[in-house]
Amino acid sequence: MISSASLVTIFGMATVTYATRTMGFLLLRNRKLSPRARAVLDVAPGCVLISAIAPHFVSPHPEELIALFITLVFAWKSPMLVTVAAGVSSLAFLKYLLNG
Repeated sequence: MISSASLVTIFGMATVTYATRTMGFLLLRNRKLSPRARAVLDVAPGCVLISAIAPHFVSPHPEELIALFITLVFAWKSPMLVTVAAGVSSLAFLKYLLNG
């Protein structure tokens, strides 16, 4: 069962990611952005994702480390949605498999 703290964290990250994209569009829709500004807006959701998975790099739980590795492999060549889906589903499967 997912803890309430995890659920709040996931909801918060989704809200921040959506708000970043929406506010960027609403505030800057009539302006010409430089390539640098556009690059910053494109990587903001990835920064939120990295801040969520970074603590798992020091996890003592093998299923989290394996799921982290799977997520990094998918992140190498896959779109973000596929990467997130692969990471979440692999962690859920490994937790089920290893913890009964």
